[in-house]
Amino acid sequence: MRFIDTHAHLYDASILPEIDQVLNNAVAIGVEKIIMPGIDSTCIDDMLLLETKYPNNCIAMMGLHPCYVKENYVAELAIVEDWLSKRNFVAIGEIGLDFYWDKTFTEQQYKAFEIQMQWAIDYHTPIVIHTRNAMGETIEAVKPFAKNGLRGAFHCFSGSKESAQQIIDMGFYLGVGGALTYKNAGVAEAIKDIPMEFLFLETDAPYLPPVPYRGKKNEPAFMLEVAKKLAEIKQLPLHEVAEITTANAERLFGL
Repeated sequence: MRFIDTHAHLYDASILPEIDQVLNNAVAIGVEKIIMPGIDSTCIDDMLLLETKYPNNCIAMMGLHPCYVKENYVAELAIVEDWLSKRNFVAIGEIGLDFYWDKTFTEQQYKAFEIQMQWAIDYHTPIVIHTRNAMGETIEAVKPFAKNGLRGAFHCFSGSKESAQQIIDMGFYLGVGGALTYKNAGVAEAIKDIPMEFLFLETDAPYLPPVPYRGKKNEPAFMLEVAKKLAEIKQLPLHEVAEITTANAERLFGL
């Protein structure tokens, strides 16, 4: 079985010192490729170094995460734009809206999101969306860009059945992670009737570890538990879940 972890922060300080072991664990269960989201300028060097050191496993995105949109967001966006002009990335991400911790920079989050979505159209690159406490607002922000050809995914989907339907109606994918295994998260119910061709797998490592690893640091190898849960929900053999979700990721990201 071949898997792709479509979202993992391998450059995180909790993972980086153990990166060889983490990658060995991933490969052992069939996770061949791991896509790393950009969050802000501080992660870029480590992220691109991982891509250089492990070209068969690690793949970088580039983007400014909404939680890192602060007073200096224009300067941060200039760094993202500079990198996009210099080389190809599989996606612009993770970008979006997050109203969970702080709404101080709501206006700036919208601006940063819209600017990066336009870049994605200009560069013919998909986006990877982070949204928290802002699902409706995020979908509405994406709609006009989707009509102009924007493609992408809502990472770590944790919305309702209705929002899942709205997302796939735009032609976007849903990234499914550890929350799928949480009893009260509602993700299993939300995606039960969503066609498999709109789903792929992720971990968001080191965050959101699946059951039975809750409380531990998440890593790409734990994605097997997410795949097993998805197979159970969809009543499909595990190898078929691996095949379809991997093909979906390859299609969106051009792998």
